Formats: sequence, C-alpha cells, structure tokens
Amino acid sequence: MIVVYQENGWQIISQRAHGLLAGEICSHWKNENHPERWLETIIATAEHDDAYNEFDEDNVLLNENGGPVNFKMRNFEKEKCDKLISHALTKSRYITLLVARHIRFLYENEQDSVVKKYCAALQKKETGWMKEIALKAKDLTAAYSILEWCDALSLLICQGLIQPENRSIEISSGPDNKHYKLHSPERYVLNVNPWPFERDQFSVSYESRTISQLTFQNIGQFRNALMEATVDFHKFNFVKHNLAK
Repeated sequence: MIVVYQENGWQIISQRAHGLLAGEICSHWKNENHPERWLETIIATAEHDDAYNEFDEDNVLLNENGGPVNFKMRNFEKEKCDKLISHALTKSRYITLLVARHIRFLYENEQDSVVKKYCAALQKKETGWMKEIALKAKDLTAAYSILEWCDALSLLICQGLIQPENRSIEISSGPDNKHYKLHSPERYVLNVNPWPFERDQFSVSYESRTISQLTFQNIGQFRNALMEATVDFHKFNFVKHNLAK
C-alpha cells in the first residue's frame, strides 16, 4: 500500500488502486505506439500489483511502532511474486512475461543471493514463454517499458509528489528512451512533456482512504479501521501543454 502522512492522519492507497490508475493511464497511450497485444498490455499494467491485498491476506501492514507500512519499506517476498506469476499464467503467457519482467525490474539488482537466484530462474522461464508465443525480446522490452512508465507516473500521483507552481518532476523513460516530465499548471490539471497520449485531454481517477488513528495494536485493528474508513475519490485532468496555457 502507499502511505502518505497528512494533517488529518494516514492517507492509504491500496496497491490495487494504484495499479488500476496505472492501467487507466496506459489505456490512453498513442495508438501508433501500441504493442500488437494491446489489451493484454493494459491488463498487465492494471494488475501488476494484484498479489498485494491489504483488505484480506496481507500480513506485512504495520511497522514495529504500530504505524502502516509504506510499499517502499517492504523487501522481496517470494510468496507475493509466486502469486503474481501464478495469477498471470491463468490469463496468458504474454501477461505473465510482462509481470515477470516487472518483478525482475524491481529486484534483480538486489545483493541477496536468494533474490538473485529467483530472478535468474525467472529470466530462464521468460525465454521459454517467449518461444511458446513467438514473441521477440525487443517487443517484450518495448511493451514492458510502457507498463513501467505508467507505473512510475501512477506512483508519483498517488504519493502526492506532483510539484507546486508548475515545477517539473521526471517520470521515467518510455519505450522511445525519451525523458518525460510531469507538470501541474493548476490544481488537478496535469501535463506530460513530451506528450505520449492519443487524446489531447482526458481524465483519470483513483480512490484512497484516510485514517486518523496513527498507531495500531495489531494488523486486525488496522485492517478494520481501513475497511471502515470513508473512501475519497481523486480525479485529475491530463491536458496537452498548448491547451493548458
């Protein structure tokens, strides 16, 4: 989950809500740059974090002080990675390849030998899956770069990292290796430069929950507070630069 401290408490965005926002953003990518298996690319982007379910079975939710654990505080979890791959395999090899590539993107530079071994084994499986569906490595890399870019942008938005006074913040490099920057010319209006989307303007949204209690005795208490919290709806309008003036 994404945890943002605010004056009125903890703002919590679930991993699945963040993933859905990434999928929304992905759905607006320029038509001419769509991978051949476009729908599956959107699905993989929206579901790349779906093994994390704060409302049900996730037990890494509180730190030693009883506060909620932000996603950046979590380390490699084999069980979660296995679950992501298992779920993806029930849909398609292509989605599985994108999810596997994302796992390696997150963890393959870790120094832990167990993590390195896991990522190396996953890479070998990727080779077999690509052969099964006749997918070229360059096409997988191009498709994954869209997923990673949309993931990065979604995280910037959900973490409240949009800069004030129209200052820019770098998103990530897309499939064309360009450096994209995010601006906000006015509240709830976003601009990306260069513009990678099909339409000149569109809207995206996501949900969060705010909990006023700062510490919890156990995961059950936190989970109950999270489930009972009021849902807040956030909407942003993406507008191309020349229209945002």
